[in-house]
Amino acid sequence: MFNTLTHWSNEYWTMIGPIYREAFPSGAKPEGLLRNMLEKGIAAMHVLMCEGESGAIAVTGLAGSQPDKKLIIDYMAVRADLRGQGIGRTFLGKIRDWAVKEHGVSSIIIEVEAGDTAAHAERFHFWERCGFVRTVYVHTYIWVPEPYTAMLLPLNPGDPVTDDGRSLFRYIESFHKKAYRRG
Repeated sequence: MFNTLTHWSNEYWTMIGPIYREAFPSGAKPEGLLRNMLEKGIAAMHVLMCEGESGAIAVTGLAGSQPDKKLIIDYMAVRADLRGQGIGRTFLGKIRDWAVKEHGVSSIIIEVEAGDTAAHAERFHFWERCGFVRTVYVHTYIWVPEPYTAMLLPLNPGDPVTDDGRSLFRYIESFHKKAYRRG
């Protein structure tokens, strides 16, 4: 079962919080900030239930405007014991379908840690198998130690990826600023 939350739910968080904390032990947004993002209407939380248990979580936000509205995947994780079974691709497909139907998005952006370890390569490979195109620009934030690369999934057939990644980070940074803004 796939569900999208636009308001905070303690019941769901009890189920999916452990997946989020396990997948993002450092650098993840605190629970209070996630709650605030949903309550301010700048984010949605997606949940995939597998046989009555939580299986995956994603936090997304919107950027841009029609006709070039983009969905930003801020976090996405599949429960550790379910990885490698196609659940991530299925979950991403459901998020994509929701974003197109509900918001008319033209593409999806994800930022991926730009390290050179096997784990980093595996993450890039997952997103590439899902149709994302890796851009060449490597972005460094002043408040986090690791660099990131943007990846883009164009949703309109034939749309080429012509961006080197810099403008994609403008969308990402705009979303982050709204997330951390008070009030």
